[in-house]
Amino acid sequence: MMQTHSKQTRILVVDDHFMVRMGLSSSLNVEADMEVIAEAGSGEAALAAYRKQQPDLVLMDVRLPGMSGAETVAAIIEEFSEARILMLSTHSGEEEVYRSLQAGARGYILKSALREELLRAIREVRDGKRYLDPTVAPLLAERVSHRSLTGRELEVLRMVAKGLGNKEIAGALNIAEVTVKLHVSHVLEKLNVKDRTEAATAALKRGVISLE
Repeated sequence: MMQTHSKQTRILVVDDHFMVRMGLSSSLNVEADMEVIAEAGSGEAALAAYRKQQPDLVLMDVRLPGMSGAETVAAIIEEFSEARILMLSTHSGEEEVYRSLQAGARGYILKSALREELLRAIREVRDGKRYLDPTVAPLLAERVSHRSLTGRELEVLRMVAKGLGNKEIAGALNIAEVTVKLHVSHVLEKLNVKDRTEAATAALKRGVISLE
């Protein structure tokens, strides 16, 4: 027997692009069981809107100016532990998926998904279930399988991706060159890659680092 809802699901849409917010709101508001009650263009604005409106569900872009999507999720969950948040992204790097879900999001869907799939994801998360875009699930499994990089290893990896050599990295971080070599070897092992170029490519593709 299908579950019926006597009231509309009150939704907060969070995306830094006005046209995207407008498109999502227009698309969702035609559904009998959904109503977009607020929009926000940043993590800070999303947190303020959540405090004021306390929506039933948040549809949130992963990449936001200032606070990231994952950081915004963590901030909301810290105050409202039962918040139901569905992440929406153009990207499928497993690090972004992992961070968002670790922060407390209950679902993750790509912007390339069909409208019917988005509606299904919203309803599942609204009903307390979890939803993971089918194309993202294998990436998340891959992310969980490799060990996390330390903060220092991430620093070194970002510099490697920018083309810096060990001597330059050592000077920038004020550490010994032999220590840089050790960090690089750990990075290669954890990412399961053969060399620096492959490490940089894999890290950018997976969303482990960003050069923005």
